[in-house]
Amino acid sequence: MICERCAVFDSYPLLRPLFFTLDAETAHRAAVKALALGLTADWRKPADPLLAQDLWGKRFANPVGLAAGFDKNAETLPHVFKLGFGFVEAGSVTPKPQIGNPKPRVFRLPEQRAVINRYGMNNEGLDAFLARVKAWRAAGNRDVLGINVSPNKDAVDGPRDYVTGITALASYADYLVMNISSPNTPGLRGLQNRAELTQLLATAVAARDATATSPPLLVKIAPDLTDEMAADIAEVVLAAKLDGMIVSNTTVARPADLPEHFKREAGGLSGLPLRAPATEVLRKMYRLTDGKLPLIGVGGIASGADAYARIRAGASLVQLYTALVYDGPALITRIHHDLAACLRRDGFTCLADAVGADHRATPAGGAA
Repeated sequence: MICERCAVFDSYPLLRPLFFTLDAETAHRAAVKALALGLTADWRKPADPLLAQDLWGKRFANPVGLAAGFDKNAETLPHVFKLGFGFVEAGSVTPKPQIGNPKPRVFRLPEQRAVINRYGMNNEGLDAFLARVKAWRAAGNRDVLGINVSPNKDAVDGPRDYVTGITALASYADYLVMNISSPNTPGLRGLQNRAELTQLLATAVAARDATATSPPLLVKIAPDLTDEMAADIAEVVLAAKLDGMIVSNTTVARPADLPEHFKREAGGLSGLPLRAPATEVLRKMYRLTDGKLPLIGVGGIASGADAYARIRAGASLVQLYTALVYDGPALITRIHHDLAACLRRDGFTCLADAVGADHRATPAGGAA
């Protein structure tokens, strides 16, 4: 079928049943390999000017990005931007290669339009990742690339692992993200506690500041936070002068409507069940930081309306991943079109004016 908004043949509805005959991890690897080889149509088209914005000194043609976790090894960089993303976040990458958790470790929940994963940050390590990013940049590519870094599972000194990644990758990233919220690395979420986070961010900021390029530095947080933890994180992140937060990672919560056998599967839940809690923690973080910190909203975004709701709640940018499993690449162009329609409907003349609109007493355009 032809995607009306981009005049590109959308083969995904035909291919999805085939992908779904494969186990979830095999299908994921097949998608990565297909992109790495350039076996995809070019979905890019000139972005609606209404969607463009400048952030951290970078021009984002549109606010829809690919979340970390899809391409942990920077394999798809030569071709992934053809899907229409305004930016892409690669990783998480750890200093040393690691194989991750035992298989099976990824599960689709089609009725809930969700995924549970406990990959355990399987990746080829920093050297392989860095070689690919260097080659991609050397070829003249200037698309906006975020890089997500994490410590190895067996790290003796977790902060040092973050420093290793930050130092090695700073020259090639448009922004860096410290993953402190994956539920699949033992002890990692403990870094969100006030004392640990204060020390970690001081170390990381110093390492970033010592690099030649000093790119923006962000943290990615969990949706499973108490009010006290959220307040502590906001205060520590502001005090450390970080450049933003990604809200949020997958959840360890299991909604009541999940099938019983999936409730027992360990790992992070993503997709539609995450939409409401991720939006709520984003809204909370925008309030706690008084709108002073750029936020990237992720978790359960599957439409232009979802993206718009996240922007009004306080996100400057949004990311998706799980929705692609169910809707394929045409989804990205649909989100562009429908998000722009939402902005125009409510009288916004640029996307930046809509960021955090729900928090203002008299939002510009539309009711809060």
